[in-house]
Amino acid sequence: MNDIMTRLGRKPLFFDGAMGTILQEKGLAAGEAPELWNLLHPKDVLSVHISYLEAGVDIISANTFGANPFKCQENGVEPEEVIAAGVRLAHQAVEQVGHGVVALDIGPSGKLLFPMGDLAFEEAVNAFAQMASAGADAGADCVLIETMNDLYEVKAALLGVKEATSLPVFVTTTFDESGKLLTGGDIKAVAAVLEGLGADAIGMNCGLGPKQMLALIKELRSLTSLPLVVNPNAGLPRERDGHTFFDVGPEEFSSCMKEIVLAGAWVIGGCCGTTPEHLRQTVKLCKGLSCQPLPEVSSTIVTSGCKVVEFGREPIIIGERINPTGKSRFKQALRDNDLPYILGEGIAQQEAGAHLLDVNVGLPEIDEQAMMCKVVTELQSLSPLPLQIDTSDPETMASAMRVYNGKPLVNSVTAKQSSMRAIFPLVKKYGGVVIGLTITENGIPETAQGRVEAARLIVETAKEYGIDKRDIIIDPLTMAVSAGQDAALVTLDALSRIRRELGVYTSLGVSNVSFGLPQRENVTSAFFLMALQAGLNAAIMNPLSHSMMRAYRSFCALSGYDEGCRAYIDAYAKTEPVTTATASSQELPLREAIEKGLKDKAGYVAEKLIKTMTGLEIINREIVPALDTVGQQFEAKTLFLPQLLMSADAAKAAFEVIKFHMDGQASEQSKLTIVIATVKGDVHDIGKNIVKVLLENYGFHVIDLGKDVMPEMVVDAVKRENAGLVGLSALMTTTVANMKETIDLLHRETPTVKIMVGGAVLTQEYADMIGADFYGADAMASVRYAMKLAESL
Repeated sequence: MNDIMTRLGRKPLFFDGAMGTILQEKGLAAGEAPELWNLLHPKDVLSVHISYLEAGVDIISANTFGANPFKCQENGVEPEEVIAAGVRLAHQAVEQVGHGVVALDIGPSGKLLFPMGDLAFEEAVNAFAQMASAGADAGADCVLIETMNDLYEVKAALLGVKEATSLPVFVTTTFDESGKLLTGGDIKAVAAVLEGLGADAIGMNCGLGPKQMLALIKELRSLTSLPLVVNPNAGLPRERDGHTFFDVGPEEFSSCMKEIVLAGAWVIGGCCGTTPEHLRQTVKLCKGLSCQPLPEVSSTIVTSGCKVVEFGREPIIIGERINPTGKSRFKQALRDNDLPYILGEGIAQQEAGAHLLDVNVGLPEIDEQAMMCKVVTELQSLSPLPLQIDTSDPETMASAMRVYNGKPLVNSVTAKQSSMRAIFPLVKKYGGVVIGLTITENGIPETAQGRVEAARLIVETAKEYGIDKRDIIIDPLTMAVSAGQDAALVTLDALSRIRRELGVYTSLGVSNVSFGLPQRENVTSAFFLMALQAGLNAAIMNPLSHSMMRAYRSFCALSGYDEGCRAYIDAYAKTEPVTTATASSQELPLREAIEKGLKDKAGYVAEKLIKTMTGLEIINREIVPALDTVGQQFEAKTLFLPQLLMSADAAKAAFEVIKFHMDGQASEQSKLTIVIATVKGDVHDIGKNIVKVLLENYGFHVIDLGKDVMPEMVVDAVKRENAGLVGLSALMTTTVANMKETIDLLHRETPTVKIMVGGAVLTQEYADMIGADFYGADAMASVRYAMKLAESL
């Protein structure tokens, strides 16, 4: 085995370039799985590997990108057979040329994970583990997980590989030019999650050319201490004489890659459109460069799948209300499996200003492990906020951290050896940030010095498990001032000393200080302000409490965290915010239920509205305006794909209730029938399916022809359904030419139909070249175009 890890950083290393486009030149048919050529045309695959090795690359990717169990099943082959053949061919090329390392290449599953889609998380983990195991058995030297655009799927893939093998794992994701994944995660979130999960190197590939990637690489370099891998496309796709090509040639590509190495990349290569000549010139220009030293990164970050919270800036509010302690109504909700109530508590705290949400569902009479995983999964589908997994049970913590989408905050570990032995391995494996409670074998130290020493033991022991102190937050524990006159002062002294002497961030559950006193919020809010002044970084508190939020916003304004006092003014200039503990259980209008993605609530409210309004009135006054609001937030990147789809599901629930009462009425949108399809040869339909869900929830009649659809089938459907609009999707560079073929046939056979196109490989320029009427940069853009078209009918 060629130990790639010992070579990292000595000099730049080089990956190979594209496989599919070169095989296409050798006869690969549009839509034919390139991986099947490992079995059907092995000499052609071998020749591609050899050409890259002869160009001077160090690592060749086995032709296994799409050899996952789902796609192999569609092609009637076993993944183990395809992978073994692919790795064997790569090794044969290495032996023939005399140098090289073989990477098992793993791409996306082609499915959306639950709750956005129907692929269960563990099913995804098992599929990737099956690929990794087959690759390791076949002799792969390392693994490249690439072209990932969903942070949750990246986690599933990385867990699957690491649990099935001990091979080094490189992970590259695909960003748009703004640095966002399809599902909303940004570069900071990706860096935090992948480093936490133990990737050996991370980076980006596909989607963009080297020029567009340069700024993103500079950002990524500042966010991680891991080696960077960068494999861009050869620019952007263009069309000429019915053929797709990329607009960055070898000389320009190699020049850009030199800049990327100078910006901190240790491993570089190519993706779509790159050729052996691209890599030959890149190797020639870059092989003599030095690798930039890895930076030390000390940021303490927790994330959801699409939102990052960084400690050390303004104080952080951790909403405490998803917790049965002292809450009889919440306890009953847990017993009754009343998920809408529990989720409502989360949404209410989010709107009140919480930055994170604590999740504690521990009751003796329920299955805590199952309930925790259910609440975490459902809450993450509705709220973008990161979560704090709060449990005293290590098994519950492990299960919740596993299904969590992002890098969670976990509460908690103590200075007891039994606790640290149970919790630190979980933090190391799943990459969380953990709260350490200053509880020793002898209980809670009475002095500040004792709590500082307990904190020191937690930090030093964590280091033995490979956990950096940036992933430790210390809670010096709030004791009731009614039980000890100096209780608050000891806590505050310990708080400031821990921050100063150990260099870690701090948190407190502040409400305990007032236990046993009347008018508790008076004391709690005063103590909260004292703790903030002492350097408190995060408070577990009730964001629905007016006095607590008034103290928080006032402190932020006075301390310079609130620029121009904007947050304070927004909160108090006109009306007081809703602050009662019952806010989350108030009746919501249908429009608001849809905007929040509350499916059960939306259906319930629609049932009530249908008694006083017509179905058409509900659609036009409530459902469509709600979806408009969500769509605008999505386009403004203040709301992301998971929340967009949950709002669509809520709208669907409402629509299902009212459609039986519509008495033949039709909205303007339903007058327009839309045919959608993924073009011939392309088996990817994630984007198309998202567009379909949104179009249907805006009241359009959608005919979905599926994937790998022949041009003639599209034309026949347009004629049969008298469709006014066609939506075509393509994700593969090898199949965008088929999009043009379909458009040309539609123009000849159905000249009045409008055509919109979308897909990761498309651009506005390319859409114009192939004769489309509209290019949908995202799902909502396509909906907007359809609405505009419907209004003109």
